[in-house]
Amino acid sequence: MDGIQAIVLGLIQGATEWLPISSEAQTMLYMLNHLGLDPQTALTYAFFLHAGTMIAAFVRFREEFFDVLRNLSPSFPMTRVLVIATLCTAVSAVPLYLLLRYASVDADGTVFTLIIGLMLIVTGLVMQRAGSAGERHLAEMTDADAILVGVAQGFAIIPGISRSGTTVAALLARNIEQETALTVSFLMSVPAALGVLALDSGNIAQIPLQTAAVLLASSLAAGYLCIDVLLAVARRVAFWIFCVALGTLTVVLVVGGALL
Repeated sequence: MDGIQAIVLGLIQGATEWLPISSEAQTMLYMLNHLGLDPQTALTYAFFLHAGTMIAAFVRFREEFFDVLRNLSPSFPMTRVLVIATLCTAVSAVPLYLLLRYASVDADGTVFTLIIGLMLIVTGLVMQRAGSAGERHLAEMTDADAILVGVAQGFAIIPGISRSGTTVAALLARNIEQETALTVSFLMSVPAALGVLALDSGNIAQIPLQTAAVLLASSLAAGYLCIDVLLAVARRVAFWIFCVALGTLTVVLVVGGALL
């Protein structure tokens, strides 16, 4: 991977992380079909790219994180929600991570691409079914809400399952107010990204240092500069249609290519 390709990859990550279209799917599709990387290498890069947008989220929501750090008691609503959700994310994400890493025999990326397409369709349908925002605020969130959204976030380790789309949809389905759902979803992304980076640290350590630096810088810059604009867009656009359309196109291309 050269410097230009690394910059483009970081820009894709930064521009899609905040939209419910699975940034992991977008970067994986680019790496598998345009850069010609094998699935396991592409997965390593896709996981690492979250480091840049994780830092961007921390900087953007630093006041909220500092509030959590100043109030580590379980009685503080955001602390309780983040702790429970993060633990539940680990429960669902770790087995799926092991499956992705050790059950794949997909040498040319065809199966991975097909899975990404199918999971994009699933993400779109989940978002479409979530309905409109509710009326419950952070102080009214229960442990059951935190468990549900945490487990849902864990499934986003599968490329094609949108982390932001799935977590916000889960909260909206629980009648949580939209601004609260968005804030909780973004704050949850930081410990989740840290967990993935730790889990995959052995593979990530193999990324060349110069390439890693470019990926980190470009995804961080793009993620931070885009976050407010794309959050505003995400509140107004029916991205479930995009997910279903892109997923369907991906599946058709893979199946069509296999039949030809």
